[in-house]
Amino acid sequence: MEGSARELQRYRRETAAKRTRLGLAMLLLLALTAVWRVTQGEWDIPLARVAELISPFLSGEDLSSPEALVVRSVRLPRFLAAAGTGGLLAVSGVVLQGLLSNPLAEPYTLGIASGAAFGGALGFFFGSFAVMPAAFAGALFALWLVGVIAWRSGGGGAYIVLAGIIANAVLSAGVTFLKAIADDKLGAIVLWLMGSLSGASPTSALMAWAGAAFVFIPAFVCGRQLDAVSLGEGRGELLGVDERKLRRTLLFFASIATALAVSCFGIIGFVGLVVPHLLRTLLGPSSRPLLVFSFLGGALLLSAADGLAQKMGELPVGVITALIGGPFFCWILAGRRRGA
Repeated sequence: MEGSARELQRYRRETAAKRTRLGLAMLLLLALTAVWRVTQGEWDIPLARVAELISPFLSGEDLSSPEALVVRSVRLPRFLAAAGTGGLLAVSGVVLQGLLSNPLAEPYTLGIASGAAFGGALGFFFGSFAVMPAAFAGALFALWLVGVIAWRSGGGGAYIVLAGIIANAVLSAGVTFLKAIADDKLGAIVLWLMGSLSGASPTSALMAWAGAAFVFIPAFVCGRQLDAVSLGEGRGELLGVDERKLRRTLLFFASIATALAVSCFGIIGFVGLVVPHLLRTLLGPSSRPLLVFSFLGGALLLSAADGLAQKMGELPVGVITALIGGPFFCWILAGRRRGA
């Protein structure tokens, strides 16, 4: 017994040290990415000058200077928007992979992306002002549709995934129809669907962080229940967890947060798949540390990908994440088949 206790203590110390090293490395990389994103661009600004420009005590003359406008209104909000959105998508991925006991689940599994895409594309017909609210409404409609289909089918994790596939198919067909009749609006619709952070503002950055908190806090509070449910269908019930209630609650928070991100910046795929899956192999399946590290990893991945997209001529960041996530997705599938 004493030997087992010592082994357990040693394992806990090693795990804590590993998490500390990984966390410090991720924070350092995120800080370096932040420095890169706010100092580099068409107009390079020294870091010392950036520190002056973001000071809350900046004088009125400096506040209206071109440098201050570039840093405070463009570069800093764009970095914060990328970090908040990346963290939001990664945390939502942890939640969905745990709730559905499926390592291939991601924030767009439930048809949220297709619903937002349909709503956003429809919004272009009424004017650019209608795109964001229409996209959010479309995402909520997709969530409602998936909920109705899954509830009538049985309500389990497998039925939720199947309902998401059905909703994706129907709403994707609707997007195709809207593009076919879009005429001069087609270019704007296609560009928005690719996902971009180029129009990020302080308001949208704040919304991204609010959405991240909206899903992170309840998921962290319910971390132990999420661990129980992730063991497989029906396992949580044996441990005293109301699986259906937990699924409804956390799916609602994750879906609303994802809908908020999509309505602001378009469809940015694979962040919620790549980051949680990779960190789960490094840290293990425990949800609470996975949520924290996934937030950092998602923020780092999307902010770096957005910087790369800007360097390549302002490409949509969704293209960069798809180029990263596509091969990774194939690697996951190949690994699962070898393990089968």
